[in-house]
Parts: sequence; structure tokens; C-alpha cells
Amino acid sequence: MKKIVVIPGDGIGKEITDSAVVVLKKIDDKFKLNLQFKYHDAGGTAYDKFGVPLPDETLNACKEADAVLFGAVGGTKWDNVKADLRPERAILGLRKGLGLYANLRPVKVADALTKNSPLKPELVTGVDLVIVRELVGGIYFGDRCESEIKDGVERAWDLENYSVPEVERIAKLAFETSKIRRGKLTSVDKANVLATSRLWRRTVTKLANDYADIELNHLYVDNCAMQLAVNPKQFDVIVTGNLFGDILSDEAAVIGGSIGLMPSASIGELTSLYEPIHGSAPDIAGKGIANPMGTILSAAMLLRYSLHAEEAAQTIESAVYKTLDDGFRTADIYSDDFKKVGTDEVTQAICERL
Repeated sequence: MKKIVVIPGDGIGKEITDSAVVVLKKIDDKFKLNLQFKYHDAGGTAYDKFGVPLPDETLNACKEADAVLFGAVGGTKWDNVKADLRPERAILGLRKGLGLYANLRPVKVADALTKNSPLKPELVTGVDLVIVRELVGGIYFGDRCESEIKDGVERAWDLENYSVPEVERIAKLAFETSKIRRGKLTSVDKANVLATSRLWRRTVTKLANDYADIELNHLYVDNCAMQLAVNPKQFDVIVTGNLFGDILSDEAAVIGGSIGLMPSASIGELTSLYEPIHGSAPDIAGKGIANPMGTILSAAMLLRYSLHAEEAAQTIESAVYKTLDDGFRTADIYSDDFKKVGTDEVTQAICERL
């Protein structure tokens, strides 16, 4: 039995995770994966019920699971909640509690959606890359001061630091990811300015000696940001730190034409968590129009990375892209001459193509 904890969260979270579970149950029937689903609360929904965004019961269930399927958290309803109790603290707590040290963000542009991209079709046709972002270190987790007086003026500061083992761990994952793809790895830093980036580059370069079959190159983060806009097809796997990865992965997500299509995986020491990259979209919650494809593709990543069911993962991905090829469009990607459908209808269309 493969135990999957499902955390719908807030807003459209329930609708999109319901769709993903429908697809996973369909694929379970096909491949006999023996999946078991358990539901738990997190985010604003958990705060309303239990007074905390991440109950111990939820975290403990995740620790014992083979994988976690996550929807989204947050919403204006909880804007005035204390900072340490805001819904978004749930995902930070899960990252820390599960040791989620790496975020994998694939960006693959469907042939049927090249015109949806803000970039020219000839630039995005064939784009297929993965950003590997370090998730539990760097400036987001360093010491900080929000206000102090120095030399008579107020200032604030955040400390950026990385250790060699932290860099080695994320770099190894990136090299291994490159091995099962096209064998090209781009390491992104700011080594011309930052001491932590110079340590990052030295460590990645040294580790490359163990991966002679992988082509490694280095880019400064500003150049990488530009290259993602002018020539995204050059990239296979990009590895970078927490801050740079946060920014670059959001930039890259736009290339596909809609963040509703973008999945992600957070790889951990105890288990791994899979979620779409978009937010909880409370303005459309309950209307049945949310795009579930990002969550369904996240479910495919769950099969690939946590259950090692590659054929099943590819089957889901093929069904999603075939659904797009056949002209089904949710509101976020709809244009004339296509069939506009809601959450349940597009989920059914994907199931039919499995």
C-alpha cells in the first residue's frame, strides 16, 4: 500500500486536489499501484478549525506518508492573522518538518499553447527545462534583524550563508536529474559579487568531477534571467540557491502561458511534497473554473519521484497534453476556436485519454 496524504488547503485547493485524486485513482486502476489516500488540513482552513496553520496531526501524517499532494494555502480572509499563524506558515512548517531541501520546477511548453506564451512561438516551441532550487538554506533561513539603530540611523539586515554539504546535496540532485534528461546542467550564482556564490561555484565545479558525462556551465543570475527570456530552449537543468531559484522559477513559469499548468516537487529527507505553483485564488474558489492541470501534472511527478512509476507518470503527462491538443481549455488559457470547459470537465477529458 502506497500512502498518499492529500492536503487541499484553502481557496481552489479542494477542487484541484480532487481532480488530481480522480486522475490518480484512474491511473491506479490501470497500473495497479495500490494507492491509499488520507486527507488532512493545513493553511487557513486548519487555522479556523484548530487555531494553527499546521496541526501536529497533519505533520505527523505527512512524515509517515510515501508522498504528499498539496493544493494551495492563503487568502484575504486571513490577512489580519498574526504573522506566525498566517496560512502560508503551513508550507514553511512542512518544508522544515519534512526536510524538503530541494524544489524541482519543470517548465515544458505544450505545442498547443505556444501562442499563449508572452514570448514568440519560435522561442518557446520545444522548451523543456527543470529548475532545481535549494529550499532550506540561504538568505531566507539566515539570521536577520528587522530594525536596529546604527550610527544614528535605522537599518535592517538578512544574513546569506551556505555550507559545502548544503551545496553538495542540492548539486548532486541536479546532476542526477541531468543524467535522466539531456545531460546538461547550468549552475546559477553571483560569484562576481557574493562570497557565498564563490563557495557555491567551487563546490559545484568540484562535484562535476564525479559526473564526467554531464556538461556543466555557470551563469550569473542576471544573465540567466535574460537568457530565459531570449533563448529558453538552451536550458536543460538549472540549479541555484534559494533566493535566485525563487525568482528564476517564477520567471520561467510564465513562459508556458499560464501558471495553472505548472507543477512542482519538493524533495525531502522523510518524504516529498507535490503541488502546483499557483496560489489559492479565493476569487474563483467554488466556481468550478479553476485549471487543475498543474496539480494533475504534480501528481505525475509524485508517481515519478516518490513511487518510481515512470510509465504511469508519462501516461498522465501524455493525457494532459493530448487534452490540450484536442482543444479543451479552462478559462485561464481559453481563446476563440477552442472548447471552454470547467474543472470537472477537463478532468474527465484527461481521464478519457489515459
